[in-house]
Amino acid sequence: MMTGLVSVKEASKWASEYSEKNITESNISYLIQYGRINRYNQEGNTLVEIADVKQYYNSLKGQKELDWKEKLGADLNWTLSFDSYKESETTKHIHRLHPYKGKFIPQLAEYFLDNHTDSFKKEIYFQEGDIILDPFCGSGTTLVQACELGMNAIGVDISKFNAMISNSKVENYDILSLQKTLNELNKNFNKFENEVDVVAFENELLSELYKFNSKYFPTPEFKKCVNNKTINEKEYSTQKEKEFLPIFHSVAKKHNIEIDGQTNDSFMNKWYFSTTKKETYYISELIDKISDEPIKRIMQIILSRTIRSCRATTHSDLATLVVPIYTTYYCRKHKKICKPLFSIKKWWDTYSKDTIERIKLFQKYKTKTNQYCFTGDSRNLNIEKAIEKQFQVLLPIYKGKKIKGIFSSPPYVGLIDYHEQHAYSYELFSLKRNDNLEIGPLFNGGGIGARNSYVEGISQVLINCKKYLCNDYEVFLVANDKHNLYPQIAEKASMKIIDVFKRPVLNRTEKDKGAYSEFIFRMKEK
Repeated sequence: MMTGLVSVKEASKWASEYSEKNITESNISYLIQYGRINRYNQEGNTLVEIADVKQYYNSLKGQKELDWKEKLGADLNWTLSFDSYKESETTKHIHRLHPYKGKFIPQLAEYFLDNHTDSFKKEIYFQEGDIILDPFCGSGTTLVQACELGMNAIGVDISKFNAMISNSKVENYDILSLQKTLNELNKNFNKFENEVDVVAFENELLSELYKFNSKYFPTPEFKKCVNNKTINEKEYSTQKEKEFLPIFHSVAKKHNIEIDGQTNDSFMNKWYFSTTKKETYYISELIDKISDEPIKRIMQIILSRTIRSCRATTHSDLATLVVPIYTTYYCRKHKKICKPLFSIKKWWDTYSKDTIERIKLFQKYKTKTNQYCFTGDSRNLNIEKAIEKQFQVLLPIYKGKKIKGIFSSPPYVGLIDYHEQHAYSYELFSLKRNDNLEIGPLFNGGGIGARNSYVEGISQVLINCKKYLCNDYEVFLVANDKHNLYPQIAEKASMKIIDVFKRPVLNRTEKDKGAYSEFIFRMKEK
């Protein structure tokens, strides 16, 4: 047993063996940075105490499973938690092309689509060459996993932007042409940036923030004080937040940066500074001139991902916007004074490179199969005609065997407004919104009327989709059915629920990290 002071590398190796998970050096560094374990310096090297690392992982080892089963029930299937996977694995290659609320991890789709069996999954439901349907396609997770597993897939989504994300993920790109187009965009963007002063402003502001935070919010000392409650975080941070504001305004004035004057007449005007809007519109105009539609679409996805990260808000509220933030502020996430973004350049460069790398990586896993997402209403879309019109490459396969089944995650009642989460992209790219056709949107609430409407909507989708399925079809729906609506839905659709898998959801990105589960309903013809 390793004891005493060890390096970060040695600690990660020990922790991996002890926890039976892949604990990286970055994981250990995170624990140091956030004051979870102590840091020791020896001749310029960072060391940690094994006893501290052991204590931390002892507090986690097996306890979450016990706690969650106590809160959610002993029938919780921990195998489906996929708790051994790191975030980089649950967002592998193309899956992290663009943020999306409410998507399930690829391992869940893979578990039910692939050809393995275990003590829980006792049958193989799908085979290579099958056609899989996802009538609530979202960001295309099912399509991507079907592609990896040698299956064809059809997606349908009421949101045009969701279809854009999905189709961009499964597109076959000419990497050389893609890189050439991106290089040309970046060349023009760099020229544009040289003509404005925003980069110089951001650099000077970052320098001032670094000096201020090093003095008043040292890492990891301040975070340890907060964790140990030896400092009143709210009072101290409020005071220091006010102290830095004059510095912020001074630097902004020096570089002629507009701070006031934001308006609520549009999403872009409310949530972006004039500097970020100028950059965004400039890049968008260049993208509009691209003649290659798939390349044009992926560039729009990169820009959308970029501006999502550049909204004038706090780091904590980026996923769910609360109020615009137009000045520096105390960040509860990073435990220091942070700033909103005044330029998209850094994130554009970052996401451009990341997207190319993810596309290249996914090409290694793609099979010679076909996937496409239609924009439409799954309650009434004629899928066969849609294939004939927009997806003819799949037509011979569909005519020969029809669709084997469904793997999908329908929207939940009153949880997410699926159009509004990408409002910036609908406005920027002038996309038509179909909010009124969403099933179970947040703006309808979760009352009795909303639930009844939801039951009717999901059952109509199943009734319509059954027309295009083979006789011995398989349907898997992932849902947090806290209102017990799916028995009614199955009945209305003349289907029966023959299996229910209850899984803990660990890989959530929202602020709420509490115990949470969802069901996977396996349904067949009644």
